[in-house]
Amino acid sequence: MGIFDRLSTMIRSNINDLISRAENPEKMLNQLVLDMRSQLAKAKQQVASAIADEKKLQAQVEQEKKLADDWEKRAMLAVQEGRDDLAKQALLRHSEHMQHGVQLEETWRKHAAETESLKNSLRALNDKIEEAKRKKNILIARQRRAEAQRRIHETMSSMSDKSAFETFERMSERIEQSERKALAAAELSEELEGDQLQRQFAQLEYKADADTQLLALKQRMGLLGAGKSEPTKQLGAGKGTAEVHDAEVVEEGADDEPKPGA
Repeated sequence: MGIFDRLSTMIRSNINDLISRAENPEKMLNQLVLDMRSQLAKAKQQVASAIADEKKLQAQVEQEKKLADDWEKRAMLAVQEGRDDLAKQALLRHSEHMQHGVQLEETWRKHAAETESLKNSLRALNDKIEEAKRKKNILIARQRRAEAQRRIHETMSSMSDKSAFETFERMSERIEQSERKALAAAELSEELEGDQLQRQFAQLEYKADADTQLLALKQRMGLLGAGKSEPTKQLGAGKGTAEVHDAEVVEEGADDEPKPGA
């Protein structure tokens, strides 16, 4: 079983376990993403190890090729020196390293192809996890909206009972009654404790001010002649004139009366 097969199996088992314990969808999704990221980190470590092995094989292949070249050069040197026996031995070593190098290169190329496949699978897994994170955020938002709608519905259902609204009405009526009583008490207190004489004069002053304003309005409207004004009634004016006239008559009559002893 490959690394990603094991990873996929572990993720599926975690998902099934979380679903079976899905009391809170938001917690479940968050935990699922955490588990996926943890498994991704482990997969990255294993892929990194595979890349390191592939690099090591590549270095061994290059080393075998270098050794083969070195023994070939030694064989040529031995031939130049007339040492065919040494040249044969050098050529044998050259053949051994070449054969070993070919085998290692075959293994290296196969391992390199597998490593590249692992890297592609790792990138695909990383993309899927990022997509899962985006979906998680969307699902959590939907879950929160659903929860809010449920709570609103429950609240509205509990408020649909008429007794709750009737209680509000009774409380409102009771408060209004208390306010009316407070206003009535304030008015009664003002009636009992206020200065009645001062209020009566205030009413008279208000009436006099209204008469003055009416006169000014008539003047602006041209209902009164320029420089004219309605005669202001003087308190007791007619009565005073009559009294003066009567006094004169009495005084004249007194002159006609016979003096005592005349």
